[in-house]
Amino acid sequence: MLGRLNHVAIAVPDLAAASAVYRDTLGAKLTEPQVLPEHGVTVVFIDVGNTKIELLEPLNADSPIAAFLTKNPSGGMHHVCYEVTDILAARNHLKEQGARILGDGEPKIGAHGKPVLFLHPKDFNGTLIELEQI
Repeated sequence: MLGRLNHVAIAVPDLAAASAVYRDTLGAKLTEPQVLPEHGVTVVFIDVGNTKIELLEPLNADSPIAAFLTKNPSGGMHHVCYEVTDILAARNHLKEQGARILGDGEPKIGAHGKPVLFLHPKDFNGTLIELEQI
């Protein structure tokens, strides 16, 4: 069911500062910031060849990333994203196995313009998992 690792997401309190560290210190090439109101974040992607790093900054205090940063003020790894070929089939299989889908269980459009779902971290060894249909 799982495809390749699409990205690792890192929550950051200051997207401009985090972007500067990746760009200036590590020599990374970054995308332009992308505002995703439906997800409550602004994101920047860094392509590292075999996968991507996603930097996430909350849009407001209601963002799930704001809650994460309350517990982790310096930021940190937020989730990993795996590719799937059929997100509805993956969701249905996971639900049959007892996994919890976050939100209303329906895919939303993610930063790459493709359907995504998030899986409850308590069902996956404490790791929030995003699935993205390719």
